Amino acid sequence: MNSLAHNEQILIKLLLEKFDQIFETVQDMPDALVNGCLPMDGSNSPVQILLHCCGMMRRWSSTVNLGVEIPRDRDAEFSAIMDKSDALKVASKARTAFGADLARTQLQQAPAVLPTGREIEYWMATCEGVLMHVYEEFCQHLGHLEITRDYLSRSA
Repeated sequence: MNSLAHNEQILIKLLLEKFDQIFETVQDMPDALVNGCLPMDGSNSPVQILLHCCGMMRRWSSTVNLGVEIPRDRDAEFSAIMDKSDALKVASKARTAFGADLARTQLQQAPAVLPTGREIEYWMATCEGVLMHVYEEFCQHLGHLEITRDYLSRSA
């Protein structure tokens, strides 16, 4: 990471910190609550949010930026029911792989594979832009996770 420009180092650090916040939020929840949802259709559990973030980040960091396809079942991310310890193991493994992807990425180069239908997105011009999108998604999902956690904690 030292060969990166200062702003690139900041982005990498922010990405890892934000994912760690998502991970730690699930980790700190009681086991009995991690598969709970808000009382509305389409709501996702903390486990589902965590697994979705894992799938999302690897899709963009590896499949799109590096051209190394990572198999993903997006629907399964949103229907998963899993013990907290198992979900955290999946997430820990995904974080390690994400870090390896980041270390291999030339941030100012164009992504290796542009997803069909997303080619016109302005942030798809560089790998750095793609990772800014991942950061945006992490922030959104962390907020969703925190609301879900707070609701489930008060309802327990």
